[in-house]
Amino acid sequence: MADASTLAATGAPRDLRALAVELLQFTWKEAQACVFAFLFFAAVFLVPRAGVWGVPRYDVLLLVAVAIQAWMLWSGRETADELKAICLFHVLGFCLEVFKTSAGIRSWSYPDFAYSKVLGVPLFSGFMYAAVGSYIIQAWRLLQLRIEHHPPYWMAGLVATALYLNFYSHHYIGDYRWYLAAAALGLYARATVVFVPHRRERRMPLALGLVLVGFFIWLAENLGTFFGLWAYPHQLGAWAAVHVSKWSAWSLLVLMSFTIVTNLKHIKATIHVPP
Repeated sequence: MADASTLAATGAPRDLRALAVELLQFTWKEAQACVFAFLFFAAVFLVPRAGVWGVPRYDVLLLVAVAIQAWMLWSGRETADELKAICLFHVLGFCLEVFKTSAGIRSWSYPDFAYSKVLGVPLFSGFMYAAVGSYIIQAWRLLQLRIEHHPPYWMAGLVATALYLNFYSHHYIGDYRWYLAAAALGLYARATVVFVPHRRERRMPLALGLVLVGFFIWLAENLGTFFGLWAYPHQLGAWAAVHVSKWSAWSLLVLMSFTIVTNLKHIKATIHVPP
């Protein structure tokens, strides 16, 4: 009969292998959840600033984004209901882009010409927000997400709405994002996201997960500005890193996106009538 030391010696490598497999599975599922963002940013890197065959770059990126979205629907990676939710992200994001690039605000700008610009904003820009929604929807399915201790849905919706409106109103009546962030932290203090990377359930504070996603979007934004897709005022002379404060803005936007997904799922579950 094996003694304790032998069991410990054989058990440790087994545990490490299991952990490595779980980490690989998690990485693979996360990569699958990011398929829209990955393909879109691959196009950003590959499409030259001068465009392709006389078609301006922004217009090419719009065609690529539409093609990716159509492929995801055709391949079954997204359902028709999920596409409707992603279109909502697109509309909300595009409206925000129009406001932020307007003459009185000029938070950032899209310097290149495009036929598909509306009110100075290329239509592909909404897909960058839709990519966040697509990631949340895909990760929800692939990692079998569920939320423990979710706050009342109407309260979550109210906070998310206030966060979205603050992106507009802070130019006129002051920036209340930190007060709203504190309210959101209090609201989601007990909320835990449960996910399945491989065979076992894992848990993470929901707030931590949202902040981490916001960080990676901030990194992607640095890449987008580096390749000249859009530019902040301090980047017009020469490229510089996007200010780290944008990390907080993206984290709050992820929270808003997450709330839209959870509320839509809650509504669908509430009105669903089993056959």
